[in-house]
Amino acid sequence: MATDEADVLFEIRGTLGIITLNRPRAVNALNASMAAAMLERLTAWASDPSVDQVLVRGSGDRGLCAGGDIVAIHRDMASGGSQTAAFWETEYRLNALINSYPKPYIAYMDGLVLGGGVGISAHGSHRIVTERTRSGMPETTIGFVPDVGGTYLLSRSPGTSGVHAALTGAHLNAAEVIYLGLADHLIDSARSAELFLALQTQRIDAVLPEFAKPVPASELEAWRGWLDDAYDRPRVTQIVVRLQELAAEGNADAARTVGILAKKSPTALAVTLESLHRAKHLDSLETTLEQEYRVGLRFLQSNDFPEGIRAQVIDKDYAPAWQPANLQDVTDELVSGFFAPLGTRELKLEPSALSDAID
Repeated sequence: MATDEADVLFEIRGTLGIITLNRPRAVNALNASMAAAMLERLTAWASDPSVDQVLVRGSGDRGLCAGGDIVAIHRDMASGGSQTAAFWETEYRLNALINSYPKPYIAYMDGLVLGGGVGISAHGSHRIVTERTRSGMPETTIGFVPDVGGTYLLSRSPGTSGVHAALTGAHLNAAEVIYLGLADHLIDSARSAELFLALQTQRIDAVLPEFAKPVPASELEAWRGWLDDAYDRPRVTQIVVRLQELAAEGNADAARTVGILAKKSPTALAVTLESLHRAKHLDSLETTLEQEYRVGLRFLQSNDFPEGIRAQVIDKDYAPAWQPANLQDVTDELVSGFFAPLGTRELKLEPSALSDAID
């Protein structure tokens, strides 16, 4: 597949509209122009009688999408710019459109599908993973919180498994992704070309039974007992205490989890947990995206978000200086401030407006 063209490619083969993210060297990281182009083309295809269904896939062999372009976000924060806020507004409108799309939206979630990659796949009507899938929301590692509707999805996962996935930022395999409710079907990656060819002339629901494989048991499902025990608590400090107790009782997985959480931004952990608790009671993806936008803009003004990107991606010293450095110092007032209204800067996503746009 050619890689010297646009960052996202569009074509119609038969009755299938194909979107190919085309930044393979960046594992197809999503940027503002890609999100805008996808939003425009999906809106057009929604009312195009020549397109029966849509497929989104990634160029190269490393994955669908490794997330948003966080190097560009770091650059924008350093310059005091507003490009990231504008990018997120477009991206979240795209996420909402995918969720309400009137035609089958087929996401091929092969390889890495992280952060923003989840936003352009897990809200689709048909979400396909493979034995190569490694998906998740790793934002707490860079001092941020799950967004692109991630808090909506993970707050509705079985028990508290979504809380565990969000706080730890774990890379999840196909069985775990399906268990969490982020995907639906498992296929063999070696048959993807055969599937794509069939979709050019046949509807996805008629084709999938020939390709879908049995889903193996998920480790998260096996962990359900101790996950619910540890994570069903209002504060991260209480979660960590219970995990430590379980570790002392001989639970090696809980012990590993304590070590993982100790490396994350304390502020990001606390705001992520509160985001999930609030999202669970919100009535739609749109209202959750509005909340995520509010929280995200506050993180653009924080210490931990630029510091996390610096440590993980820019300097790669993997030694972020979080402020505050300890969970005990993250106050309720600090957390609640991330959810305060933005006034005229609020994002408004109306389902009816989206429907009008694609009628």
